[in-house]
Amino acid sequence: MPIVAMTREMGSLGRDVAKGVSEALGIPLYYEEIVDHLADRMRLRKSHVTRLLDGSAGILERMTADKTSLSIFAAEEIVKLAQQDKGAVIRGWGATHLLRSVPHAVCVRVCAPFELRKSRMMQRLGTDDADKVAMEVRDNDEAHAAIIRRHFNFNFADAEHYDLVLNTERMSVAECAEQVLHVVRSADFAETAASRQAVADLALSWQVKAALRHSPRTRGMRVTVRAEGSTVSFNGAGYSAEDRAAMREVVAAVPGVRDISDGMRDLEVRARFA
Repeated sequence: MPIVAMTREMGSLGRDVAKGVSEALGIPLYYEEIVDHLADRMRLRKSHVTRLLDGSAGILERMTADKTSLSIFAAEEIVKLAQQDKGAVIRGWGATHLLRSVPHAVCVRVCAPFELRKSRMMQRLGTDDADKVAMEVRDNDEAHAAIIRRHFNFNFADAEHYDLVLNTERMSVAECAEQVLHVVRSADFAETAASRQAVADLALSWQVKAALRHSPRTRGMRVTVRAEGSTVSFNGAGYSAEDRAAMREVVAAVPGVRDISDGMRDLEVRARFA
């Protein structure tokens, strides 16, 4: 089933484009649901999670929040949604960048010039305070850019990171949705066994990262994780044999893991599970 990942830029009309694509394909649209799950999981208010994810949280909120766990659990939720048999349109929260490696995932940026977005937001909010709205849109843009730069190390506005970039100054919502549908239905983005495996591998790798973060024994450890089929490999430096044993134990307990490749020693250690 199709996977469509779309950006979330204030006043871009991306919400309307995403809704049109979701309805045309008959697949669910996800945005708020991700926040709901994270708020429950981390025992935080939904508004607190939203502000942390979009970069608008205050100093006290940022200081008291476990931002690393939030980022890992958010990625796990997004990839889990993409793995569903019924398909998904996922809007915001870095979905376009998390799913970029999936061959049949269509990654879309919906944008518009700043002044037009400001005007749309003034109309939506029913206000004539242009300066206040301009500050809100600008702050949102800057926070989003900072988050993408921190987690993915690139500029979210660069077109090469997307399969499709749509400007709603020049195109209507319906035309934008039609362009997305054309790409989704093209042979280049057809779902295959290999592309389904890519989603499964990505999902398993984030499940392992989340498990390592959740366990008190391994939550402070920084390792790279990769999944291929049922094999999970992790690499890092500066950990004792006891630390590595704890990591292997946590990874082995993740559903779907059958083989572990521990590259944290000069001589690779393999543990196999029936």
